[in-house]
Amino acid sequence: MARVYPLFSGSKGNCYYITTGGKGILIDAGRTAKQIEQALHTNNLDPKNIEGIFITHEHTDHIKGVRVFASRYGINVYASQGTLQQMDQQGHFTPEKFNSYIINSGAEAGGMIIKPFQISHDCAEGLGYVIETPDNRKLAIATDTGYLSDEVKEALKGSDVVIIESNHDVNMLLNGSYPYMLKRRILSNIGHLSNETCAEFLPHLIRSGTTRLLLAHLSQENNMPQIALESARCSLQQKGMKESTDYTLDVAKEVTDGSCIIF
Repeated sequence: MARVYPLFSGSKGNCYYITTGGKGILIDAGRTAKQIEQALHTNNLDPKNIEGIFITHEHTDHIKGVRVFASRYGINVYASQGTLQQMDQQGHFTPEKFNSYIINSGAEAGGMIIKPFQISHDCAEGLGYVIETPDNRKLAIATDTGYLSDEVKEALKGSDVVIIESNHDVNMLLNGSYPYMLKRRILSNIGHLSNETCAEFLPHLIRSGTTRLLLAHLSQENNMPQIALESARCSLQQKGMKESTDYTLDVAKEVTDGSCIIF
């Protein structure tokens, strides 16, 4: 039996802890080392049990705490070659205190197999991840992607748990205070996934065997949890899918409230 703890989600920082009961891994470390430690403590999790940090891309809200946290506990860091190069240039490595690895086709940590797939974002070489547990359960995470490519769709299908970006409501974004160029970036194929695009794909996930959905990386300025949830529910209900029967649906909190998803 595995668990995923959404420690942080959103523009202020992203970090997820996944465990099969003993050792575990982090997906991203986008808050300070102290904040990550506090979030782990809130969930009664020991940072010494973390065997790998898997980075999606080099933006600050995904790597802010990597250097200090990985150095403090001697944790291996995994990412794409492009991401590692950018992190090195930005000074996020302390080579004598932890090792970094190009993940390529996959890696093993915390008793799990972690496999990457390409996402589409304005970064060097962004990744999403599929995590396979020893009891043949799967979790997939795809955030910070401007659209759902065939590769992303294929990677997500069949996962027991899917953490998927539902970043913004298009109307809120268009009518909001962001500068035109930032709006254009967010709406582009290298930006962020909208509620509408996310919701449209969710029925396909349920048909493929997914039973737990977690909407993530919501914009503070251009979205609200209830709007993202209702967009997702409407899409699923239109396909005859019933919440709590066919699937569970939640929004990842900006800061952990001590909850987790068991799968």
